[in-house]
This record gives sequence, structure tokens and C-alpha cells, in this order.
Amino acid sequence: MHDPSLPVQARVDALLGAAGLTWRTLVHRPAASAVEAAAVRGTSAAMGGKALVMRGDRGLGLVLVAVPGDRRLDNQAFRRAFGLRRYRFATAEELAEVIGLQPGTIPPFGRPVFDLPLVVDASLAATPEIAFTPGRADLSYVLDTPAWLRVAEPLRVLPLTHPPQGED
Repeated sequence: MHDPSLPVQARVDALLGAAGLTWRTLVHRPAASAVEAAAVRGTSAAMGGKALVMRGDRGLGLVLVAVPGDRRLDNQAFRRAFGLRRYRFATAEELAEVIGLQPGTIPPFGRPVFDLPLVVDASLAATPEIAFTPGRADLSYVLDTPAWLRVAEPLRVLPLTHPPQGED
């Protein structure tokens, strides 16, 4: 499935289809953020699969981190989980080279869609359904989270985010 010559949406469709999964497709106006995407989809931001591409020191390299659309990455938790001193978001050049997409359009998949390991925040893994863009800002897929986890095959699922504002 990791054939960079294929559009990302075709890679996602092939992966989901090969696993026999069904999903809802929502066409909507382009969204610039996870919270805006949830609003135009009519779904909760908590079920939105926001994909962050991070580069860590100490040999971690690039990793795709899937978090809920209403949460922020917890710096200390991420560093502790991977034994990092420092990490940063991937640059636009790195995204273009490895992903081929702009931020906000990256689906929450590592291998085999992208040649990156996938790490999933535990709160996203606990949602009944996940909504994400399959590589286009004007399109979203909604499917059963346990089914997504089966095909996405994350390297790890662990707590990596701060609760949304107003929650403890």
C-alpha cells in the first residue's frame, strides 16, 4: 500500500477495503483545523483523528502521532514515552518528502500508508468512532475506532495529550 505514486486517498481506500471495513464518507467545505473540521462534519472534535508528524532526538526520527482533535500533545508525556530530550514538528520540507501532504490533510496512518511508525493517544483509541481526512481538506471518513486500530497497527497506544480546556 505504501506506493508513493498512488494518491493518499487511494492508499487509505485500499487499506480499509482490503480489511473489509466500511466507513461513512462526508463531503464538506475545506477545513483549516481539527476543530473546524469537526464543525463542518457535524462530529465531535474528540473523535477527530488529528495526525502530527514529529521528529525526535536520540534516534527516534520521524513518527506520526494520532491525537484527538480537541487535545494538545503533552510535551512531558511524549518526551518521557520515548526517552527524548527534544522533539519538534516535521518541517514543511520533511512533510512534502515523506508524506506529500500539507498539515491538516494527513490521515492517522503510519505504515503501510506512509513509511512512518504510528503512535496513538489513548484517549483517541478509547473513542467509539474516529473521523479523519483521507488526504483532502474537503473530505472525511468516519469509521469504527477498534477497526481503524486493527488496520492502522500502531506501534504504541499510550496517554500523550492534555485534556481539553475545562476538563480535568
